Amino acid sequence: MAKATRRYSAKLKFQMVLEALRGDKSPAEIAKACRMHPNSVGIWKRWFLERGPGVFAQGEFQGAAGRRVAELEQLLGKKEVEIALLKNFLGRTD
Repeated sequence: MAKATRRYSAKLKFQMVLEALRGDKSPAEIAKACRMHPNSVGIWKRWFLERGPGVFAQGEFQGAAGRRVAELEQLLGKKEVEIALLKNFLGRTD
């Protein structure tokens, strides 16, 4: 029978990586406390170090996208007002 794969939350993984980066405990000690394989802690640490800059860059991208969404929402509101004025001018009430 196959062994079930455990799933760990992103928060737990982040906490394990932070402990490993602090250097107070070895990855084996950290893994033993959470009953996981020591390689998992090492893999998560490597992923974090490789992808860390992308986390902050993604926030910048979301800021630009958020501004664009706000601009489009404002434009949509203006167009709705124009349509309402034109309907009123033509005497339509739909």
